[in-house]
Amino acid sequence: MIRTTLAAASVALVALLAGCSAGSTTAAPASSVPPVSSVSSAALPKSEPVSLDIPSIDAHSSLVPLGLNPDNSVQVPPVSTPLQAGWYENGPTPGEVGPAVVLGHVDGNKHKGIFYRLKEMKPGDDVDIARRDGTTAHFEVTKVDQVPKDVFPTEEVYGDTSDPELRLITCGGAFDRTEHSYVDNIIVYAHLVKGGR
Repeated sequence: MIRTTLAAASVALVALLAGCSAGSTTAAPASSVPPVSSVSSAALPKSEPVSLDIPSIDAHSSLVPLGLNPDNSVQVPPVSTPLQAGWYENGPTPGEVGPAVVLGHVDGNKHKGIFYRLKEMKPGDDVDIARRDGTTAHFEVTKVDQVPKDVFPTEEVYGDTSDPELRLITCGGAFDRTEHSYVDNIIVYAHLVKGGR
């Protein structure tokens, strides 16, 4: 079951998802859930993730833990280091039951970010997350969405799941120069297909 802090904070998460928004928005829970994977995989025990590898978009990064800011919005990696990804430490670790969340910039500091090509991902693509215990959680993408920030699917992204799942989130769509932020989020959904050494 997802920790209470994750559920309590989910409404505030949209404001700084992936660090590409300067403004705040309100999350609207979705009525649907991601498709249940046809490949069931045993969950892994809790272990801090240390790195991310997505071959299809040539994205490779260490992972830094991200907590909450005083206003209950999610912390993000510094925009001055746009190639750094981070994981939301108040949720499940990648490989545990529930949706583990990884955030990354689409761009920053006038450079491409770690998730610049996230929108190019497709179902079936692989995502590997190396963990502190020496295991690697291997995920397979099931869905890629681009959604307006003002209708962010909070429940679909952060709601309880019966299997180990992963969410990769960044900004996308048009850039609103008035608000100094992108108008959409790119969300990649994936499920664990294997884990081990």
